[in-house]
Order: sequence, then structure tokens, then C-alpha cells
Amino acid sequence: MPTHYRALPNPDGSRPIAAVTGASSGFGEATARMLAEAGFEVVVGARRRDRVDALAKEIGGRAHHLDVTDLASINTFAASLPRLNVLVNNAGGALGIEPIAEADDDHWRVMWETNVFGLMRMTRACLPALHASGQGHIVNVGSIAGTEAYVNGSGYTTAKHAVNAITRTLRAELLGKRIRVTEVAPGLSETEFSIVRFGGDVERANKMYENLDPGPVVAEDVADCITWVVTRPFHVNIDYMRVTPVAQLSATTVHRGPLT
Repeated sequence: MPTHYRALPNPDGSRPIAAVTGASSGFGEATARMLAEAGFEVVVGARRRDRVDALAKEIGGRAHHLDVTDLASINTFAASLPRLNVLVNNAGGALGIEPIAEADDDHWRVMWETNVFGLMRMTRACLPALHASGQGHIVNVGSIAGTEAYVNGSGYTTAKHAVNAITRTLRAELLGKRIRVTEVAPGLSETEFSIVRFGGDVERANKMYENLDPGPVVAEDVADCITWVVTRPFHVNIDYMRVTPVAQLSATTVHRGPLT
């Protein structure tokens, strides 16, 4: 999906820098490509180093191994960025669909370590570089699950509610600073997300998107939203953007079948 958005130039004329976590697939990979096309120098990080190396080569960016559950990995990544214009906190995901009565401790622990602690630690580590740029921007990839609750989704919804709370708190804490803060919250999106959530069961994952007319959100749609947000004039802050398929009203209300 080509973009006509253009990165805001730095006050000194240098090329703005964007960092994207969880960039080995899905939203992160698509966002990295689109930000590069918009004129950013893009630094991509993920645990799957081979994938981000290939991506960085393709888009003319830089790649680092990054595990947002590992503080040393986060600090090494942040140390490579003395100045940073945009941080896209995309690393996260969901595991399992057990009710609270059968909650899997390990699933909850991983979801909170990635979606919440990882986001907090990445943001904390990168705030000095974002401030140094003179026009920083933090974009947290949340979910409509961050403002809704649904049966068998408690582990994920609690983590994404925390992302929503962190984003709103950051907006307040950074008021008066030259750093913008945004949450982009997708609904049903066809990426690796559901495959991971269902433990690699592709058939079960695909059922999430059956009979959606004209289809689910795809990674490029969310990347387009993120790129639009970060290329607005600097006096504009998009606080929150909810992005769903036309056939989805809420996490639990989805129209399946042809539109009329």
C-alpha cells in the first residue's frame, strides 16, 4: 500500500528516526515499511533477528535483536538511539482463551510482560531520546480489547486495558513537553495474532475472519493509520484511534455474511 504521507523534517534538517518494536511480522513489519516510504529512517527490533535483518535491508533501515521482556535487550536497543522522533510500541499479543476459573498463569505472565511491562520499559528507556529530538511521538498499539471486556478474554483484555491507561497517563504526564502520545486500537485484524493466540491452530484462527464482508482489517490498514498519525503537523495530537472492519461493532458484535 503506497503512502503519500511525508515525515516531518527535524528542525536541523536531519532525517527523522522511527523505532518499531515487534517488527518481524504483522502490524510492526507493515508499519516499518510504510514509515520508511514516508521518509523516516527506521530502526526495527524483534526477537526473530533474521526477519528484521531482512526487513531493514529491504527498507534501508537498521535492525537490532529486541526482546521487550528482557531489560538488558531494551537498554541496548535504546542506547543505539541518541535521538528518536517516533517510538511505535507494537510488541505484544494474546495467548489462550481460558475463563478466569481456568486461567493459565504462564499465559497471563507472558501477556503482561510483553504488552504492559515491555511497553513501559521501552517507553521509559526511549523518553530521553524522544525529548532530544524536539518533536517526539509515542504510538502504542492497543486493541479494542483495551476498552471492552468479553468472556474468555480476561488475560488479554486486562493487559490491553493497562495499555490504554498507560497511554492516557503518559499524555497527562508529558503535557507541556515536545512529545505527542497516541493509541491506535485495532479490532479484528488478520495477522499472526490469532494463530499465536490459538497455539498455532491455523484452522481455528481462520474462523475468526470467516464470512466478514468485505473482510477484516489487515496489517497495512493499521500501518496506514499509524503513519498518518505521526505525519500530522506537530501542533496536532491524535489521542486515540479505533480501527475495526466495517462488519464489526464491538469485540462481541460482528456481522457475518454479505452486506446489504
